[in-house]
Amino acid sequence: MDEKQVTTHQQHHQLTNAQVWCADGQSLVYDLRPAQHLFTSQTVERVDVSTGQVTEIYRASQGAHVGVITAHPKDNERFICIHGPESPDESWHYDVHHRRGVILEGGQAETLDGCDITPPYTLGALRGGSHVHMFSHEGDRISFTYNDHVMRQRSIAEDQRNVAIALPHEPVSIPNKHPREHDGSHFCVVVSETTLVPQPGSDQILRAFEEGWIGENGYITTAGKRQRWALAFIGETVALDGRKVPEIFIVDLPEEISAYKVVGARPIVGTEEHLPAPPAGITQRRITFSEGPGIALQPRHWLRSSPDGSKIAFLMADRRGVVQLWTISPNGGLPEQLTEGEYDVQSAFTWHPTGKGITFVYDNQIVIYDFTKKALVALTKRTLEAPCAEAVVWSPRGDKIAFMRDSEGFRQLFTVTTTELYWC
Repeated sequence: MDEKQVTTHQQHHQLTNAQVWCADGQSLVYDLRPAQHLFTSQTVERVDVSTGQVTEIYRASQGAHVGVITAHPKDNERFICIHGPESPDESWHYDVHHRRGVILEGGQAETLDGCDITPPYTLGALRGGSHVHMFSHEGDRISFTYNDHVMRQRSIAEDQRNVAIALPHEPVSIPNKHPREHDGSHFCVVVSETTLVPQPGSDQILRAFEEGWIGENGYITTAGKRQRWALAFIGETVALDGRKVPEIFIVDLPEEISAYKVVGARPIVGTEEHLPAPPAGITQRRITFSEGPGIALQPRHWLRSSPDGSKIAFLMADRRGVVQLWTISPNGGLPEQLTEGEYDVQSAFTWHPTGKGITFVYDNQIVIYDFTKKALVALTKRTLEAPCAEAVVWSPRGDKIAFMRDSEGFRQLFTVTTTELYWC
């Protein structure tokens, strides 16, 4: 199967790790930046993979930048991306704790997460920056990682990354006591809990990150009941010898908006001395207990669930130290090693929409792990330089895979078609 270069103009094109296909599976969304690590794109765009026609989705103004765009899974004209601050200055410029999510539709941007950085804080608002926004399967809830401005003012160490969600049930209005505060279209809460000094050998975590929704409709618990809403994320534990060990954690989430307003042990909105806390009834549960270094942090990847919610895929080194693809049930238990390759898995990954396979980069090729064959299937030829590690994303129909390559000094978008009827 031959790969197809989709973009050709002399700019860097950056895909997000998932949800980069428009709902109809005809176009890809991306941002433009001079290098992968620089957040300086002024626009987000879409490109038709058949014709190569490019359309600008949104252009930032007043010195702001935008990027890390994802597409709504059901609405072909609705997107979300990170938006940096307008009129940035020395005290307030783009950083992990100074950014927001915006819903893009019709060329307009609506801020997702309200920001309130002066006490008393507002329920449903956050106090800092959100990052990598992922729609749930129906597009009605959004997950993201979060960094807190208020704690950052105390010290960098106290600004611990967490996982938060946005609920569409009601907008949030902020009194705007500070010029950088703003309203939000969604009700937002932090759902993970971090500890500044985790007890070695415990399930306490220093930070939470790389989250993913579990299942298109949740998952089945050990009691045989459906847990409709849940997230998996990587939590950084501390071993008895002081090593930081990334492990997988689950948070089961309530369905009713009223449950997100019930205060638990600490204030949901946070205090001047503490991060915002999860609402009552939301507790994180550890499901991996690694004997070695834990979940692989390189290549960077995000936990992704099978469509039926029965498996969470992740990367971890085997006993030889080779990074392999694994899965585990959201109920816990022993993880299952899928690949047994000689070389490391080289990228983030996504599931086929039917759950029949997972695609990623291996041995400088785009490959599929085929659950039926229990083997790797190569889709592209091995090249001297590997496809880029950040994104290998299956289309909604499962007939194409999008990825990136560095070509003649620029990062370009490519697709490869999965022509076998089995995959379409």
